[in-house]
Amino acid sequence: MLLQANGRMTAQDLADRLEVSTRTIYRDLDALSASGVPVYAERGPNGGCALLDSYRTNLTGLTEKEVEALFMFTVPGLLADLGADKASAAAMLKLSASLPAPFRQDAQRVQERLYLDPAGWFQPEEPVPYLPAVQTAVWRARRLRMAYRRADGHWIKRLIDPYGLVAKTSIWYVVAASYGRPQVYRVSRIQEAEITDSPFERPADFDLAAYWQAWCAHFEAGQERYHVRVQTTEPNATLLVHLLGEGVYSLLNAADPPDELGYLTLSLSFDSLESACRQLLGLGAAVVVVEPPALREEMLKMSRQLVTLYG
Repeated sequence: MLLQANGRMTAQDLADRLEVSTRTIYRDLDALSASGVPVYAERGPNGGCALLDSYRTNLTGLTEKEVEALFMFTVPGLLADLGADKASAAAMLKLSASLPAPFRQDAQRVQERLYLDPAGWFQPEEPVPYLPAVQTAVWRARRLRMAYRRADGHWIKRLIDPYGLVAKTSIWYVVAASYGRPQVYRVSRIQEAEITDSPFERPADFDLAAYWQAWCAHFEAGQERYHVRVQTTEPNATLLVHLLGEGVYSLLNAADPPDELGYLTLSLSFDSLESACRQLLGLGAAVVVVEPPALREEMLKMSRQLVTLYG
């Protein structure tokens, strides 16, 4: 399978990929040749191991776990965004038809028992009218001219080299080089897009997954957090879970026992003072802000405005 996918490979490359010795690789080549697989090895600077060009293996070598994995990670919503939902369904049908009968049952069982929904709860769908243009530019390695609305509301114009697309939950991003260095752009913020006739050369060593993971780590580390201490009772703690998510349960489990009045003390973090004020006001008297004092003052100010408005 490695030779079929990659063409000629050295015995050392094969040994590294399969985590065996080169001696084992040569033994395996002899065994494959003896079983009728047209594999050969050549020595010299341009040598290596290869299959005859006309040879292709079939799918009968797949294991049960491999079949399950193939049918497991199809996300209909994201495939539909890329216009590939019908093609994916057709490919899965052809793949299923080519499998031995027992494996077809395994594939059907996965499809009946697993569904991946990338959308978050209560999040409005982000329109991405220019996603097809971005996708085409990525596939064809063509520069893209775009008008882009930044997070602060300002508009900019960019000529980008789109290296790849990333979907985080149901939000699409394009990783693209601009002024010679990769950057991340949110596709829903693209206001205009035009594919140019100018090709670009994607760096051969650019690893999209590795870049995205490093970018996310850097982005999260650079986000300042606004830390808050609150008190709540165990019955009211479920309201915090609804507001902030299931992770609050771990905070509750790690908290000190309730004080003599039955209050638990929790440390929470928010994006900003304003964000903390908006969210915690929604809980009413279910939580008491202990600190910082600036947040208590802001909540008092907002509460007085609400009383004036509704009084």
